[in-house]
Amino acid sequence: MAKHRDIQPLLARAITNKARSLRPSLKDTKRPDPHQTGILLGNLAGTRHEVRMGYEDVAVAIMAPRSGKTTCLAIPAILNSPGPVMLTSNKAAGDAYTATLDARAAVGRTWTMDPQQIAHAQRTLWWNPLAGATTLEGAGRLAGHFLAASVDASQQGDFWSKAASNVLSQLFLAAANDRRPITDVMTWLAFPADRTPLDILRDHHFGPVAAQLKGTVEGPPETRDGIYETARQYAACLLNSDIAAWVTPQAGIPEFDPQAFVGSRDTLYLLSKDGGGGASALIAACADSVMRTATTAAERAGGRLDPPMLAILDEAANVCKISDLPDLYSHLGSRGIIPLTILQSYRQGQKVWGDAGMDAMWSAATIKVIGSGIDDPDFADKLSRLIGDHDVATTSTSTSGSGKSTSVSMRQERILAPDAIRSLAKGSALLFATGLRAAMLTLRPWYSEPGADELTAASAAASRAITSRAIAKSLTKDNVGKAA
Repeated sequence: MAKHRDIQPLLARAITNKARSLRPSLKDTKRPDPHQTGILLGNLAGTRHEVRMGYEDVAVAIMAPRSGKTTCLAIPAILNSPGPVMLTSNKAAGDAYTATLDARAAVGRTWTMDPQQIAHAQRTLWWNPLAGATTLEGAGRLAGHFLAASVDASQQGDFWSKAASNVLSQLFLAAANDRRPITDVMTWLAFPADRTPLDILRDHHFGPVAAQLKGTVEGPPETRDGIYETARQYAACLLNSDIAAWVTPQAGIPEFDPQAFVGSRDTLYLLSKDGGGGASALIAACADSVMRTATTAAERAGGRLDPPMLAILDEAANVCKISDLPDLYSHLGSRGIIPLTILQSYRQGQKVWGDAGMDAMWSAATIKVIGSGIDDPDFADKLSRLIGDHDVATTSTSTSGSGKSTSVSMRQERILAPDAIRSLAKGSALLFATGLRAAMLTLRPWYSEPGADELTAASAAASRAITSRAIAKSLTKDNVGKAA
């Protein structure tokens, strides 16, 4: 495995020099704080050398549950990020949300979008998913999030899925241009004969789109009904008033503005349950909107954000299924937008993005972190081959009438066999960085770092607050039920 000389570009001196070239704000700083220069991944195993990814890297972490993906990667990165942070997650109490909430509130505003009440958070924001849907491309992207949240990559190309996605995009386009709430789309889906969206599209010079929608509406009834029913299923979460309230205007509640967010030190927590269907579509749509807004802001700032924006997509395959995320990986790092996509297995990514998509993300990621608990034999063998072979000397001795002779021959064997990868100890991880030899890391959990006692107390208090809010809601529902 790599020695410290093999991974010099990821060690302190090189990372600091690179940060100065990437971030004009650090150019004249003699000794910048290490957290300003890169994201800590761990120590090179057996040494005290800190290994960091720079603020132009894009990362994928594949780690089984309870192998340190949150405690050793997500939480330390959030706590020490110099710029805005976005986190997607399907957990709240005792996780990255509670561990970082108070610390991030000390440096900027914290925004929590919790449509399914994982953290039982009070609604202190609403976000308009139609803000970016005033063009056909933007409306298509929004519809694509509802499609991806509902069906796997292998099913997204069939007739009903594509047709339903097209209808959703056409209705989103109409609602966005007429400045209507997204919930109006559900009314139009319930009554296909309603001519309102057709009139809106024509009034805003989307005649060809209106013609396509009209053709669907006036097509064979069995086909039309099948398309509209599929679309209704994809967007069904908008029928839930508690979920819809997070994405429609609310009196006295501020609108979340991605443009203002990417220029701040704020933190956005996007929470959704596994299999959340349309609710996870809203989470993916919001995350996508923030990253695209950040890309535009970076271009206006000369090419990249300073300070950079960190996007930790924890449980991405469950709650943040952005269909073209593998394609975004090719340029986000160069814009100062640092994604860290955390998956439980390689196959989990294949299920969401397909074989080609997951391979593309894997190839585009300049940093790959593999934790313990890899039980996929094919993937373990792939990693073993990537790490490579080494020469092993074999000594043989033979005896004959003329005496004893010894010979030495060389053979090659894997540096790290698949079974050794499978049995990686918790707290260890493999690091694959572009152009460098594979390295073994010792992970550094946040609770073993300085200041952990204060963070632990804050996390416990935040978890208790979630429990209290959950109990209060339960009691309120019981009282309402008794009164009824």
